Amino acid sequence: MVTESKRWFALALLCLTGFMIILDASIVLVAVPSIERELTFSTGGVQWVPSGYGLMFGGLLLLGGRIADLLGRRRVFIAGLLLFGASSLLCGFAWSGDALVLARGLQGAAAAVLLPSALSIVMTTFPAGPDRNKALGIWGATSGVGGTAGSLIGGPVTDGLGWQWIFFINVPVCLLVVVLAPVLLLDSRGPGRRGFDVAGAITVTAALIALVYAVVEAPASSVGRTVVLLLLSALLFGLFVLVEQRSTAPLVPLRIFRSRALVGGNLITISWGLTAFGLNFIYTQYAQLALGVSAVRYGLMSAVLAAAAVVASMIGQHLVTRFGPRRVAFASLLVAGAGTTVMTRLTVDSSYFELAFWGLTIFGAGLGAGTVAGSIASLSDVPSEDSGVASGLQSASFQIGGAVGIALLSAIATASTTGSTPAALTHGYRVAFLAVWACIAVGVAGCGLLISRSAADRHLEVVNGSAQ
Repeated sequence: MVTESKRWFALALLCLTGFMIILDASIVLVAVPSIERELTFSTGGVQWVPSGYGLMFGGLLLLGGRIADLLGRRRVFIAGLLLFGASSLLCGFAWSGDALVLARGLQGAAAAVLLPSALSIVMTTFPAGPDRNKALGIWGATSGVGGTAGSLIGGPVTDGLGWQWIFFINVPVCLLVVVLAPVLLLDSRGPGRRGFDVAGAITVTAALIALVYAVVEAPASSVGRTVVLLLLSALLFGLFVLVEQRSTAPLVPLRIFRSRALVGGNLITISWGLTAFGLNFIYTQYAQLALGVSAVRYGLMSAVLAAAAVVASMIGQHLVTRFGPRRVAFASLLVAGAGTTVMTRLTVDSSYFELAFWGLTIFGAGLGAGTVAGSIASLSDVPSEDSGVASGLQSASFQIGGAVGIALLSAIATASTTGSTPAALTHGYRVAFLAVWACIAVGVAGCGLLISRSAADRHLEVVNGSAQ
C-alpha cells in the first residue's frame, strides 16, 4: 500500500507526465507556420506534423494500455518515458519535413505506451470512491490545461528559441520523472491471459489513418476517391471488431462497451478532442495568417483560453461531485458552443477585446469543466483489471478526436475559402468555427447515455435494499 501523503506526490508526478504529453500534442500547432517555412513539405503536408502524432498516439493507445497491464505499469511507464525523450530529440534535430513527420509518429507511439500506463497507475493507486474521483478530476484538469496551454508556451519558445525547442523541452522533464518514478510509484499488473493483439492494433490504426487521410484530402480530391477512402476506413473498423471478437487476448474486450458510462464518457471525450484541437488549429491560422500576428502575440492572445480552462476545471471537479458528470458535461458543451458562436463573427478588422477575448474565455470555461466531467464519467466505475484498457480508450478518444478535428475543420475552412486574401481566409475560418457545433453534438449524444445523478442514487438504493 502507498501512504496517504506519498500517493498524492505520485499523482503530481503522473500529472506532470500527462501534462507534458498532451502539451506536446497542442504546442506544435503554434509552430506549424515556422516549421513549414524552414522545412520542405508537399502541399498540405505540414498538417501531418500534428495529425501524424495524434494518429499514432490514438491508434496505439489501446495496445499501450494492454502492454501496461501485462508487463507491469511502472516498468512500461519508465520505458515509455525513455522512448518519448529520445523521439523528442529526433524531432528537434529533424532535417526535412518527412524526417519530422516520421519522428513525430515515433513520438506518438511512445506517448501511446506512456499515457495509459500513467493513468492506470493513478487508478490503482486510488481506490474507487471520493479519492479516486478527486484524483481523476485533477488528472482531467491537467490534461485539459495541457491541451490549451500549448499556444501560451509555444509562442515565446518558437519566436525566442526556434521551433526545435518545443521538442527539446521534453527531454529534462522525462529525465526528472525517470529518476523519481522508482521512488514514488508502485508497480502493478492486471490479471488475465498473456498476449498482445497486434492484429487489432494494426487494423484500428489503419482505419484511423484512412479516415483522417480521407478528410484531409477531401477538398482537393474527387467525391469518388473520398467515398472509397471512407468505405475503406469503415471496412477496417469492421475488421477490427471481428478480430476482437475472435481474439483470445483482445486489445479491447468488447464487454466493456456494455457500460453506458464508459461509452457516454468516451463520446464526450471525443467531442472535446474534436473541438479543442480543431478550434485551436483554426484560431492559430486566423491569427497568424489572416491577421499576421507573431507566434508570441498569438500565444498572449490565446492565454485567456488556458486560464479559463484552469479555473473551470477546478470548479468542474466540485460540480461533478455534487451534480454528477451528466449535467456538468451537458452544460459545459453548451457553454463551449456559445464561445464558438462568438468566434463566427470574427473579421479581419475585429478588435481582440471585442470578440476573440470573450469567445476564447467562454469556450475555455466549457472545455475545462467538460473534460473533467468526461474523464470521471468514463473511468470512475471501471474495475481494476480493465484499468489499463479503459485508460487507453479514454486517452485514445481525446487524441483521435483531436486528429480528426484538425483534419475536419481544416478541410471545411479550405473548402469554404475562395482566394488568398485575409478577408477570404477569414470567411473560411468563420465557417469552420460554425462547424464546431457538429463536433459538440457528438458530446451531447454521449450525455444522453449517462445516468443522471438522481437515477444513480435510486439504483444504489435498490441494490442496497436487495442486499439487505
